Amino acid sequence: MEKPNCPLLSSPFSSPNITALLKLKILSWTQETGLPVLIRVQIDNRIFNLHKHLLCSKSGYFKTKLEEEESNEIINLPLNFPGGSETFEMIALFIYGSSTLISPFNIASLRCAAEFLQMTEEFCHGNLCERFDIYLNHVVLQNWDHVLIVLWRSRNLVPLAEDLLIVSRCIESLAFMACMEVLDPEKRRDHPVVGLFESLVGKNWSSGRERVKDILNQEIWINDLIDLPFGYFKRLIGSLRRQGMKEKYVVPIIVFFANKWLLSNNYESSDAADDDDVLMGVLHMLPMRDQVMIPIGFYFDLISISMKLKVKDEYINKLMDRITHVLHLATVEDLLYPKKKIGEESVSMSFEFCLMKTIFSKYSSSLNQTSSCSINSSIVAELWDCYLSRVASDSSLDPKRFAQLIETVPVSTRQSHDNLYRSLDTYLLAHPGLSQEEKGSICKYLNCQKLSQEVCVEAVQNELMPLRFIVQALFIQQIDTHKAFKDCSDSFRSSHYDGDQISGSLLSSRYANSRTHHHDLVETPEPLGLLLQEATALEFESTSFRILNLEQELMSLKKSLRLQNIVVKAEQVVGKKSKKTIAGGKKNRRIGEVAACIDSVSFDNHRKDVTRFLKVLWSVCFFGRGKSKRQSDSSS
Repeated sequence: MEKPNCPLLSSPFSSPNITALLKLKILSWTQETGLPVLIRVQIDNRIFNLHKHLLCSKSGYFKTKLEEEESNEIINLPLNFPGGSETFEMIALFIYGSSTLISPFNIASLRCAAEFLQMTEEFCHGNLCERFDIYLNHVVLQNWDHVLIVLWRSRNLVPLAEDLLIVSRCIESLAFMACMEVLDPEKRRDHPVVGLFESLVGKNWSSGRERVKDILNQEIWINDLIDLPFGYFKRLIGSLRRQGMKEKYVVPIIVFFANKWLLSNNYESSDAADDDDVLMGVLHMLPMRDQVMIPIGFYFDLISISMKLKVKDEYINKLMDRITHVLHLATVEDLLYPKKKIGEESVSMSFEFCLMKTIFSKYSSSLNQTSSCSINSSIVAELWDCYLSRVASDSSLDPKRFAQLIETVPVSTRQSHDNLYRSLDTYLLAHPGLSQEEKGSICKYLNCQKLSQEVCVEAVQNELMPLRFIVQALFIQQIDTHKAFKDCSDSFRSSHYDGDQISGSLLSSRYANSRTHHHDLVETPEPLGLLLQEATALEFESTSFRILNLEQELMSLKKSLRLQNIVVKAEQVVGKKSKKTIAGGKKNRRIGEVAACIDSVSFDNHRKDVTRFLKVLWSVCFFGRGKSKRQSDSSS
């Protein structure tokens, strides 16, 4: 997680200039005191020729080394010296009395190097340790950019930077300034952070990612926070919560961080072990409560990556528990779909499909008897039906397997079967060779009474649906039509005996939606209403008569088949072989006649009647709505 090409990480000081200045200072000191250069300090293949007296007067480290070593000529600094040779060069420049160039770019390494060399007040008043602490507290920690520079520069200075509390002080200061950034009333008057964050809730996560980019462009300080190394970022989130920042501000920052370093393409090019640690860290930082603030699509992407990185089952189960609690807030676009096109790989064997089935099964198992018919469970059921409609075209899904998928969510939770019908219709289109029994095994879950008017009409005219379902749909339509005509009759009866004012209001309410625009409607509303009622009644009687004939014909066929079975059993009891043969011939002939009769009673012959019946039904619905409106007008 490097921060490439960041202007804050480029030091403005040139090393050649400092080297030339240090040589000039050493030469000037030699000329003034006449003391020779006796000590050679070696670090990173560089040698610094310095005076012994100055080193011992400023540094406890050099004083101890020079007293212990028999040879006082060469001192080798360790390879882990903070800041390397460049930092020691600046330390040496300060030892020779120069005003050391302190800046946010070198303060961390200078403070750590001064601590390593024991340049404290014990050896010299106003020594480097005290001087650098004053600069940190009064300059660096008061400026947002300076704190960020010091944090990034401190990554290679552990553990000294941690022991000296440089990192901790910077993180606490950064968290404090972030809280002030959120609470600043002057700046938030035009662009409130609350509105920016809450705009992500309840929206599709795929489109929400574009919104994230807009937020980060407006709130640069958030961009700076999510660019921090994960260790620093995790400590920063803890500091934000300790200092009182509300979860509605903290949680989106975590979401932005995970979106950048886990959900984007960055995790594919980085170390998988590091990503595993980052993922588990993000899961720990996300709160168990206030989950409504987090887009559900973010959870789906997070669990998908968790499975790919083979995170421990403990964290996978925690993620699934969080998803099941807010599954009713998801959209169809939030769900995970197979990456490959349907047909190239079995959908039932794909990683995404198995994961979605597990999540919905976990949700169904969490339902109890009291909540099985709640609004949330109904929403989840419709969501699952929509998901099935998008994967039902897979040719490898056999009817038994598809029926099991339908039962993943209890049928009792489905308050509407429109989406279930869509998924079944898609499956039947993709599997044209199914038998009537196979069609019946998967269509048995459909309840005609839970279909909307438009979908029920479409289902009746769908030749792929089983015959039994179509008959049931027609019966339901007939019952609804009887009820609608009764309501329509009561409506016309009340309008006939009401005053002219009610009749006129009924006419005006109907005239806006009527398909006829004759001027006679305004003058004679009641005769036209009676004519429409009579015409509609005649149309209904004609269609109803044909449907009843169809029902009677089917019932007679059933009785005929039942009688034939009784005759066959009786003849078998008698035990006469010749009669069995004759009866067998008659049985085959009669069954053939019955089959031919059944073929003749197909719905293709009654398609026109059904169409006329549906037109009547729409007319009834049109007049039925008028009653409720008149009643509301009369009550007011």
